[in-house]
Amino acid sequence: MRNFVTTRDGTRLFYKDWGPRDGQPIVFSHGWPLSADAWDAQMVYFADRGFRTIAHDRRSHGRSDQVWDNNNMDQYADDLADVIAALDLHDVILVGHSTGGGEVTRYVGRHGTSRVAKLALIGAVPPLMLKTEANPGGLPIDVFDGIRKGTFDNRSQFFKDLTIPFYGYNRAGAVMSEGIRDDFVRQGMMGGLKGQLDSIRAFSESDFHADLAKVDVPTLVLHGDDDQIVPIGASALSTVKIVTQAVLIVYEGADHGLTVTHQDRFNADLLDFING
Repeated sequence: MRNFVTTRDGTRLFYKDWGPRDGQPIVFSHGWPLSADAWDAQMVYFADRGFRTIAHDRRSHGRSDQVWDNNNMDQYADDLADVIAALDLHDVILVGHSTGGGEVTRYVGRHGTSRVAKLALIGAVPPLMLKTEANPGGLPIDVFDGIRKGTFDNRSQFFKDLTIPFYGYNRAGAVMSEGIRDDFVRQGMMGGLKGQLDSIRAFSESDFHADLAKVDVPTLVLHGDDDQIVPIGASALSTVKIVTQAVLIVYEGADHGLTVTHQDRFNADLLDFING
């Protein structure tokens, strides 16, 4: 059986809903250009421990509808709100990785925390990825223009190449997994090109300072200090200065894809945060 939520603008979003229905819900938001499948190991781990685990494919990603318009961070947050409302979830643990970290942060900014118990930002893009005069630690626009060009010109090859810095496979001692690389490409190629191109602007140019200031629940900020995709200085280290109830965990030498490369450690740390 396939599960879909239809959003307020008529877009169908695919979602997974695993574990006991009476368990505390954990809602996972995935990174670019992936899908809910990126969270499978976490969903099984936490469902086995009594939690209800839910993850949806962002619009224009995975098995959700590929739409021409409204591939932007405000819409992503509203889509998340529609999923939470459709499933009537309360006391939610929101977990977002990378772009998904922006999505859950913007959700709080637009919809508040009445349904939210805790927040976890993992290798997340807030407060702002783009380098500006006010954000000198960000990445220059040329970086994101390069991502756009690579995605447009030869998406499958670009995604394959992206796995090298994403998982830190270019670092000494790293053990490369061709299976992990293949699965990254598989997930990326399920999505639509137009929506993925739009999403690059959404994750790189969205400013989350105001959203972070509205976060009033315990928040885990977890990041690798060798993240080559979302550098820690302009993201996690800045976020913890804004969120009053933030707990920072830094994985020394860890990459952007640490939910995979450091899976057991990450699962245990997230469980400790939830139970703490």
